[in-house]
Amino acid sequence: MDTPFVGVLRHVEQTLNSATRPVRYATRQPIFAADGTVIGYKLLFRTGLIDHFFGNEFESSTVTIEVSSLLGLDALACERLAFIECHRDTLVTKELELLPAERVVAEITSSVSIDDVVYQSCLDLKNQGYRIAISDYSLNDPRQPIAHLADFILVDLNQTKTEEAPLILEAVRGRDCKLIATGVESQTAWDAAKDLGFQLFQGSFFRSPGPMRTRTTLTNRIVYLRLLSAVSKPELDWREIEELIKSDITIYYRLMRFVNTAAHGARSEPLNVLQALMFLGDDEVRRWCRVAGLLDMTRQEPSEAVLSALIRARSLELLGARIDHRGADLFLVGMLTLMDTILELPMSTLLDGLHLDSSIVELLLEHAGPLRGLLDLLFAVEAGTWTNVAQGCAELGIDEAFAAACYSNAITWAQSLTLKM
Repeated sequence: MDTPFVGVLRHVEQTLNSATRPVRYATRQPIFAADGTVIGYKLLFRTGLIDHFFGNEFESSTVTIEVSSLLGLDALACERLAFIECHRDTLVTKELELLPAERVVAEITSSVSIDDVVYQSCLDLKNQGYRIAISDYSLNDPRQPIAHLADFILVDLNQTKTEEAPLILEAVRGRDCKLIATGVESQTAWDAAKDLGFQLFQGSFFRSPGPMRTRTTLTNRIVYLRLLSAVSKPELDWREIEELIKSDITIYYRLMRFVNTAAHGARSEPLNVLQALMFLGDDEVRRWCRVAGLLDMTRQEPSEAVLSALIRARSLELLGARIDHRGADLFLVGMLTLMDTILELPMSTLLDGLHLDSSIVELLLEHAGPLRGLLDLLFAVEAGTWTNVAQGCAELGIDEAFAAACYSNAITWAQSLTLKM
């Protein structure tokens, strides 16, 4: 019987069997409310909208909106709003209308000139129930003719002069639209954007300790760090792990529910903790303890940082099938890249006592060493910098289509994980 990892890897390999399948990179950037809730994702595609969702042989007249959920939108946006960049061609050719109106926000880019054809396309989208967003909004913006249609107006704080931001907000204040600050990369920028009156925020600030960090008690963190240390040892001490799991009722409950469900039909009586660990085996125990403990940190729906950590962990694990990673535990590496943010601890403190190879410590503390190229590739995919993605794949000898499939599968896996544990 295949393990879950082998099953996913086989699916990734099968994805590449068709010689005509295009490389369909897609990544997403979360959009937050002030309380940290993710209200939607901006989707970035390497190929165009049609190529990404439907492939080059797609004919719009033969496909209905109902099939869109099978083509990646649900996986990418996770039942939240999907902000999709729209250039002139996207608007005029009606590509967006193949996706469900209640889920999609048409984000009009700064390259779009508003003429009669574009105006009518935007009006048609609005009348069909699609939301409209205007990105990189500025003073005296040439897209003013469609501003009254906008549900969202995005202002890039990195491209807007400090004195202009309040004027832009004042110009649109009172309209029935929400203001999104983009390019928010730090706690200071987040605080400043809130003070100005922005209601929504986009940027990498959630990956640094600050407003998006997960609040946990000291006891929770100590138990999880001890468990993480225990399963990082070359030889597992079953009794040590058993006692740690028993010390946290939530992790204990997750394990017993997970394993007794998996073992149903194989045994006539429920498993105890030690039996459950032996049933899973070394590799699955390591993976399960890391993920279950991480989910326990949130107690409720995982934060965006937790989901990102899981996506990174699975992406690196899948990519590891095609590269020489010198025996490094790539799943653990991916999780640790954001663990300092999640647990509100310095990375040096977090790594102390985890029994890690020196190359992993060097990678996480100094972003250096033999695995740096793999991590750079992952970060390039996250950021949607496709030139760097292509360069990274070439340097590592990884097929671009395989790397794209790994990341796509990792998103789906991470989002479904809480339903299974």
